[in-house]
This record gives sequence, C-alpha cells and structure tokens, in this order.
Amino acid sequence: MRWKSVTGLLLVPASLAAQEVDFVETTGPLSDRDFYRLVACAAPPGADCAKPMRRWVIDRPLRVSITRSDRAFLGGKQARARAALVRAVQYLNQSGAGVQFRIVPPEDPADIEIYFIDTDGSAPISGTGIDGIDGATVQGARVLVWANSRTGAIKRSRIVFGTRLSIRQYESALIEELTQSLGLLTDIRNPHYEGLSVFSQDSNDAKTLGPQDIIALRRHYPPKE
Repeated sequence: MRWKSVTGLLLVPASLAAQEVDFVETTGPLSDRDFYRLVACAAPPGADCAKPMRRWVIDRPLRVSITRSDRAFLGGKQARARAALVRAVQYLNQSGAGVQFRIVPPEDPADIEIYFIDTDGSAPISGTGIDGIDGATVQGARVLVWANSRTGAIKRSRIVFGTRLSIRQYESALIEELTQSLGLLTDIRNPHYEGLSVFSQDSNDAKTLGPQDIIALRRHYPPKE
C-alpha cells in the first residue's frame, strides 16, 4: 500500500491548496536540475513551477518529536517508530545539507510534530483537538506544512500516521515525510525512481536518501560554510 502525502498551508486559501498536485509523472532519469524543481515546486521537466517554493528559514536545528502515540501503536510498533525516527534523522543530518534535526521529548516544543493516530482512514479524524488533524483522512501517512503565502517560509509541520501503514514501512515513511516536511512536497511518478528515491509515488522501498534526493536537499538548503 502506498501512503499519500498532502500539504496543509497557513495563509493560503483552501481552494489553492486543494489544487496543488501531489506528484508529477515523468519517464526515464531526470537531470539533477529537473529532479530538484519537480520535488520542490512541482515543475515538470522544462516547464514552470506548479506551486511555490517553501522552506524553513531558521538558524538552529529543527526540533522534531513523536508528540502523540495512541494505544494502537503500543509495544513493537511504538519501538519501531522511535527507532525509525532516529535512523531518519541520522541520514538527513549526514546529507551535507544546510539544515539539521534534533529529536526532543514529546513535552518539549517542536517545529515538526509526529502523531501516531488510531485511524484506519475510513472516516475523518475527530476528537483530537489538534489543528489540521481533526477533519483529515489518513490511511498511511500524511504531512501538513504551514507556510507564509508571501515568503514561502515554513512555520511548522505535522506528520500523521494511521494504523493501515505496515510496521515494515516505518523506516521509508519517516524519512520521506521528514524530507517533505522541509518543503520538498511533490512526489515523482516514474518507474526509474522506484526503490531509488524517497519521492517515488508508487514505491515504498527506499529507506535511505537516494543520490538525487541528497542533491535536491542540498539545493534547497545549501551547505553552510
């Protein structure tokens, strides 16, 4: 089962957010430039951006936490999720990009909050009291990013996991959703990238950043001198 990533936007009209594409379909290997522009602004090769660039503008590590984990995830699922988060943060911090993550306890303020919610996606989530989550439908995993509509500066991100995601997919899901929470919000539908990129629309096989994933991340967040 392939999960779906969706974006929620602060200060952007709902009608605009609803029109944004989740993936772009291409064929064959792309140039580094075309790959980056596709995942960063949904630009098909040789075409204009279909949505604005968004990125964090911050001079410290981004704080990330597993803020909530419902009883449905107790035991092995919870332990696997925590291990997958540690692993994903290690890969991202070692990418050479000019952005870093720091895992914080659930009671501490976090820029990126992760929620494991007891929902199978058959109905909208309700009763959590969490902005952006109540009313959402989540079968696998979903990332929500709030950004300033004028500057594109990301203010906060939330990642939501439902119960239909297999425990074996936690590693690939967490590294994809964390990467997308940085503003690289578009997947690529292309057989060439299945198992090669965390942005592959039709594959959950990539558990590490692929070569062009790293290049795209470094272009979005140039290494600091």
